[in-house]
Amino acid sequence: MIDEELVQLLTPEGERVDSTEYESSLSGDEIFGFYRDMAIVRRICSEATSLQRQGQLALWAPVQGQEAAQIGAGRALAPTDFTFPTYREHGIAWCRGVPPEDMLRIFRAVSNGGWDPQKYRHSTPTVVLGNQTLNAVGYAMGVQRDGAEEAVMTFFGDGASSQGDVLESFVWASSFNTPIVFFLQNNQWAISEPSSLQTKIPLYHRAHGFGFPGIRVDGNDVLAVYEVTKRALENARVGGGPTLVEAYTYRMGAHTTSDDPTRYRIDAEVEVWKHRDPIERVKALLVHEYKVKATAFDEVAAEADVVALKLRDDVLAMDRPDPLSMFEHAYAASHPLVEEGRREMIELGIGGSSH
Repeated sequence: MIDEELVQLLTPEGERVDSTEYESSLSGDEIFGFYRDMAIVRRICSEATSLQRQGQLALWAPVQGQEAAQIGAGRALAPTDFTFPTYREHGIAWCRGVPPEDMLRIFRAVSNGGWDPQKYRHSTPTVVLGNQTLNAVGYAMGVQRDGAEEAVMTFFGDGASSQGDVLESFVWASSFNTPIVFFLQNNQWAISEPSSLQTKIPLYHRAHGFGFPGIRVDGNDVLAVYEVTKRALENARVGGGPTLVEAYTYRMGAHTTSDDPTRYRIDAEVEVWKHRDPIERVKALLVHEYKVKATAFDEVAAEADVVALKLRDDVLAMDRPDPLSMFEHAYAASHPLVEEGRREMIELGIGGSSH
């Protein structure tokens, strides 16, 4: 059941909700831009799923149903902020400007990351559950000591919230009052286990035990996610310390393409959440309040198809990397152990000109 303190600005039917604490600051054009973001990210996700099914990707982590949580949070970021994702933050990567093909390099198994984190202010995917939260707090402590007016945001799921790394990161963030926003996407399933098995209280309440605020927002309401996250980031930048934002959403598809959710989820539950679709919700608002015509939505769909087809071509064109390239970014400077490993591979005839 959705907590009564959930922040919501838009109903599943696309109607405005009055909030005593938050109100939407977005124009019609900005809201349409969010719709475009979500539609393209969903199309990228469906194309990536098809590529995996066709043997072109080793794995894929779908994001369908969580687009509003990610686009709302991603668009609230300032260019100078820095983000630490898991392996499912395709919407955040899109907002940070990461090319779609680069998002898929790690899933194609041709890269250990996929892009330059400093260029996009967006770290590469973390597969180890919760590890990115500690990395993010460490980075935020560096920002704090540099005296920079920047914020850090890290993303994790309800399953990862039970990891020790996440709870340890809460301790450090609270103790040092670091400029960080913990963005928890509660999609209600930690692979095959419901979140009800992990907690007896709403997850955002956990922040209170560590001494900083937590707030729960309707994760399928892009307007509410944007406003809540924007305020939390602004608070972090001016020295207000950490905030935990729990985006209450739903994972419409599988945990990854190696998962079969029909083995542990009932169809009726999925059907309920289909009626809370984040993209259809914004579309309804745009039609009824801003009189956006069907042709505008058709143009977005056509653009999304172009992005998806280019993504397919780019993925199929990816070559296997030279095995020796694994040593290039292990450390910032040369290291004896790294060089020893490189020499051994060369002596074995692996990589370089023999590849």
